[in-house]
Amino acid sequence: MLKIENELWEKGYNYIVGIDEAGRGPIAGPVVASAVIFPKNIEPFIFKDSKKISPKERSKLYSEIKQKAISVGIGIVDNRMIDRINIYNATKLAMKRAIEDLNHKYDFIITDYVKFEPYPYKSFKKADEISLSVAAASIIAKVTRDKIMEEFSKIYPHSFEKHKGYFTDLHKREILKYGITPIHRKSFKINIQYKLI
Repeated sequence: MLKIENELWEKGYNYIVGIDEAGRGPIAGPVVASAVIFPKNIEPFIFKDSKKISPKERSKLYSEIKQKAISVGIGIVDNRMIDRINIYNATKLAMKRAIEDLNHKYDFIITDYVKFEPYPYKSFKKADEISLSVAAASIIAKVTRDKIMEEFSKIYPHSFEKHKGYFTDLHKREILKYGITPIHRKSFKINIQYKLI
């Protein structure tokens, strides 16, 4: 899990940032990105993709990442901005905000298959499976977004604490029953009885 980081450290880069996002696919809620910098002497402690880890284990790893990282940054872009600039650009904006939130200098960035000019970066397919920094960023982003959606479930009648805004059968039924909420992404076309327009 440190192959990429080790190669970059050997080239003289001291502060390597792993960055990843959560929430590109849902039809409601924000997209959340996280950026993580680990020290050179870090030992791998994450061995699975965040999506394959239970919520309880993710929560435990969230705390461990916070303790072991040099710095952790978070960037959030809400559904209104997603509708304005599209999900791809919103993802990159969330990543930029996460980098700025680090409040720490960095030398190089590892992304999970997202182009990130003009920053010094390298993109890898399924980076969260081969980079500890990206795997950690994936967990921070996922846990942060899940917490946001759980709070929204207290405000709106939809079960956001369960489906987290993804277009599940439960979510479809709730849209038909309650309609859309202010946190739904109106630019996302939905294959149901109508579009979010």
